[in-house]
Amino acid sequence: MTPSARVQAAIDLLDTIIASARGKGAPADRIIADYFRARRYAGSKDRRAVRDLVYHAIRLCGPVPASGRAAMLAVAGQDESIAALFDGSPHGPAPRGENEEAASTGLAPKWLASALRNSGLGGREIAALLARAPLDVRVNALKADRAGLELPEAGEPLASAQGLRFESGTQVEQWEAYAEGLIEVQDLGSQLIVEALPVSAGDTIIDLCAGGGGKTLALAARLGNAASIIAADTDKRRLGNLAPRAARAGAAVDHTVLLDPGREMRTLHPWVVKADHVLVDAPCSGSGTWRRSPEGRWRLDPAELARLNALQDHVLDIAAHLVRSGGTIAFVTCSVLDAEGPDRIGAFLERHPGWSSEALALPLGRPRGAGTRLDPLHDGTDGFFIACLRSP
Repeated sequence: MTPSARVQAAIDLLDTIIASARGKGAPADRIIADYFRARRYAGSKDRRAVRDLVYHAIRLCGPVPASGRAAMLAVAGQDESIAALFDGSPHGPAPRGENEEAASTGLAPKWLASALRNSGLGGREIAALLARAPLDVRVNALKADRAGLELPEAGEPLASAQGLRFESGTQVEQWEAYAEGLIEVQDLGSQLIVEALPVSAGDTIIDLCAGGGGKTLALAARLGNAASIIAADTDKRRLGNLAPRAARAGAAVDHTVLLDPGREMRTLHPWVVKADHVLVDAPCSGSGTWRRSPEGRWRLDPAELARLNALQDHVLDIAAHLVRSGGTIAFVTCSVLDAEGPDRIGAFLERHPGWSSEALALPLGRPRGAGTRLDPLHDGTDGFFIACLRSP
């Protein structure tokens, strides 16, 4: 591909990503993978160059661009070498029109930027949410130890007990250690959260929003398979990934429970008032993961945030039915918005008199409301909010 053709390919991809963001469709990484799967003539350098152009444009444009071309014109406005490629050459973009406008740049749509500032984030903290993320792994303590594990590359030891950090794009999933279940890809923040949970060997623990099971596996490793772990979720596809992952990791998961949205208690009835601890890794906006999925800013609007808040309250209320007297709930969101953190805990405590919040021993993070917030600028993690609630 010529340099101009790469720019046009980025424009085409951005058009699809923008439409998908508006329609709450597929994420950018999947769209890019599908695009090149259908264009196998593109070499690895072409794929990498186009991908870099696409993500540069996404990170640069706060409000949703009108089109992929407008987004790339915003990039061209900051890079003369890109601007020169709007030359009308074969397979490249047409020259810029005299009155053709580029997309607006910024950190986020106006309403969302305001919400971030009202959540105590300054410009540097917000900008850090859009930087490229490193790749963190957790050494699986069921099979190995960070101190003695030999890997193809030497990772940077992290604040978690078994964490290592590598450069973004490191192909750890191609390593033998990954295939053998010795390592799992997991952000440092997630690792620290699992390490801080008030759980012990012999406990009954429900991972209520388990998804693909990242924190489920980390819990099993932390407790040496000496706890009864129940992984539950409403997403059949994601939950289906847990069994092979657990088998590879040697992790014992007692029950995998597929939930019917709105009728969750029908399936969870056997564990009512039986759980020592419930982990609520709640569905959220993902504002803390924009380093990996920066187009998430384009997907979020006030109505979607309100829907997520209602869902977070609903899942917390389910967890309250499952916890024994004196047991605990950990509420986690990969978000830095107060609406998905301190506000949800405050609302829960109003609905459930007698419950209380208590601090967790995290080596990183700062207090935020009744919980703790982690963020990329200060902690080198994805953005998270975590709070612990204790039953009366």
